This record gives sequence, structure tokens and C-alpha cells, in this order.
Amino acid sequence: MEPTRLVLCQTAEDRRLAGADWKEQEVMSAWTADELHSLDQIEEIRVAGRRQDGSLRTLTIVWHVVVGRSLYVRSVRGVEGAWYKGVLHHHEGAISWHGQTRDVTYISDHTVDDQLDAAYFTKYGNGPDTVAITNTTSNATTLRVEPR
Repeated sequence: MEPTRLVLCQTAEDRRLAGADWKEQEVMSAWTADELHSLDQIEEIRVAGRRQDGSLRTLTIVWHVVVGRSLYVRSVRGVEGAWYKGVLHHHEGAISWHGQTRDVTYISDHTVDDQLDAAYFTKYGNGPDTVAITNTTSNATTLRVEPR
């Protein structure tokens, strides 16, 4: 028996391309244009992973960028960052910004790292904090954040 393949389908074209592997319950909701715009305009969001019992860990302030129709975060402390370690346990949690909170899934994604580096420099400038969030240590923690 072949393992089930998770297919993330956000559009009708995604579903068509996925063919027989697509299942309705595997569809992940997409960010709305308003949410992405709001997220792109603010400097920081709060992120948290879920504990074993399903409760949220402590929300932690992080820098983030929007590239395309996706939201990305990185740990400035690399894999040793406490919030990053917490997210890795279940790859689920929440983000909070401007009084809104959304349940999310965190997905390791290094397909657009160069674009993310450029987006961080554009958004946050060329200072030492931006250099830190775009170095090899932080790049190793790139997570795409998908709403659930």
C-alpha cells in the first residue's frame, strides 16, 4: 500500500493538477487579500506552536515577510530559538496581529529563500538585525505559514 500523499490545493487549477490524489479535507484555506495586505504592512507578528494537549505555547514576536500569496517567518536564533523549537513539535499553532488570531500550519519551505532575503531587506532595511534574519543560521528555519 502506498502512503497517502498530502496535496495542498488552493485553487481549481491546483485541484486539477493534483488529479486523483486530491481530497477535499486536504485543501488548506488561503490567506485573503486583506489579510496578506495587513500582514505585509505591519512590522511584527506573534507566533506560537501547540503543546501536546493542544493549548498554545506563549506567543513570541517575530519578523515576517509576504512573498507572493504566502507568509513566511524565520527564527533569528536559528534552530535554537525557543518559539521555533515549539513550532516543530506539531507544526501547528497560531499567529496574532492587530487584534486578529488565526490557527495556522507551519511548513518548512526553502523554495524562495533568495526572494525572502530580498523581502526582509526591503521591509526592514540593511541593519544588523536584518543581516541576522537573512544569514545561513536563520535561513535554515524558514517556515511558510498557512492558515487552517
